[in-house]
Amino acid sequence: MQPAPEEARRDAAEDAQWSRPECQVWTGALLLGTCLLYCARASMPVCAATMSQDFGWNKKEAGVVLSSFFWGYCLTQVVGGHLGDRIGGEKVILLSASAWGFITAATPLLSHLGSAHLAFMTFSRVLTGLLQGVYFPALTSLLSQKVRESERAFTYSTVGAGSQFGTLVTGAVGSLLLDWYGWPSVFYFSGGLTLLWVCYVYRCLLGEKDLILALGVLAQGLPVSRHTKVPWRQLFRKPSVWAAIISQLSAACSFFILLSWLPTFFKETFPGSKGWVFNVVPWLVAIPASLFSGLLSDRLINHGYRTITVRKFMQVMGLGLSSIFALCLGHTSSFCKSVVFASASIGLQTFNHSGISVNIQDLAPSCAGFLFGVANTAGALAGVVGVCLGGYLIETTGSWTSVFNLVAAISSLGLCTFLVFGKAQRVDLSPAHEDL
Repeated sequence: MQPAPEEARRDAAEDAQWSRPECQVWTGALLLGTCLLYCARASMPVCAATMSQDFGWNKKEAGVVLSSFFWGYCLTQVVGGHLGDRIGGEKVILLSASAWGFITAATPLLSHLGSAHLAFMTFSRVLTGLLQGVYFPALTSLLSQKVRESERAFTYSTVGAGSQFGTLVTGAVGSLLLDWYGWPSVFYFSGGLTLLWVCYVYRCLLGEKDLILALGVLAQGLPVSRHTKVPWRQLFRKPSVWAAIISQLSAACSFFILLSWLPTFFKETFPGSKGWVFNVVPWLVAIPASLFSGLLSDRLINHGYRTITVRKFMQVMGLGLSSIFALCLGHTSSFCKSVVFASASIGLQTFNHSGISVNIQDLAPSCAGFLFGVANTAGALAGVVGVCLGGYLIETTGSWTSVFNLVAAISSLGLCTFLVFGKAQRVDLSPAHEDL
């Protein structure tokens, strides 16, 4: 008697999972990759105030440059996830990283091409967004296929801590480079390190044969897996899927608004403060917070708590409590208190890594990359609107309180939706699959 197709697929998936030593090596490499992703992404926010002075940008124009990253970022999410499900997320990540590393390092050179600095910088950020858009969907696909369910939260939160670590590195080292050598050095630094990481992964973790095969698949458009179809109609009929999408949208949008505008907020509200303080401390707090959230989540599940209960608790911390501290930022004139509130808000947002980010893998591990791509596309689109709207609100009201109210409102929407409709049961097991 032959096993059922779903059981056979489950057995094959278990055979393909990493051993513990492999998981540790890849976790370290992906942690560093995520760090460098955010080094490149945070370079523009760190340099925005100085570049605005050099090029004569007002807040609306700076908002256009900062938000332009998300114009590209939202276009490649679904493609990145689907490619990750088909050819392997690690290959998609390596190919995209080699391209965004080059673009980041070349960004300062674009400023010498002519006087249209706003257009050139916007173009550079759109390209960077296009290339980085595939990263997290491909990562989600990779971890859903290679990591055991009982270890996913800690692995994802560890890799996700790279986002805070990368922002921390850019905030600390970037602030010093900005003061010593000017804003171009920040882009050379982050782009150059990314290219070195690509060389390491290519030489030590991926073979030339695997990469050539992936390039061939991309060039010819041929499937390499027997299970490349996505049950998209069934997925989008489920309230739990929409709850995951809306919650991911809210988490991403809130994070992008804070990532883009916090450096300018501190620089303008507290002009005598040191950049390395407000660009470093919140992200320094966020790293252990992310690791703790993953350990706590896996520990609770292993002790018998329902998976969905743990995921919802993480979202209460990641969207609910974090938004309260964001609101506090708009109601204090103390630099020390502002740093504490910003640190608490950013640190608590890392609990989303063990909540909604892993919940997407709970719902549809066979096509987690695709589903995360859809959710993150929504988040990126909201990020475009949110970052631009933030600049508009600051310019028209002259108050930063409106920006932090916006963050709280968006977070509350996502939290309430997930608490009511969120579930952790798989929704991708139907034998009737529709083609993507």
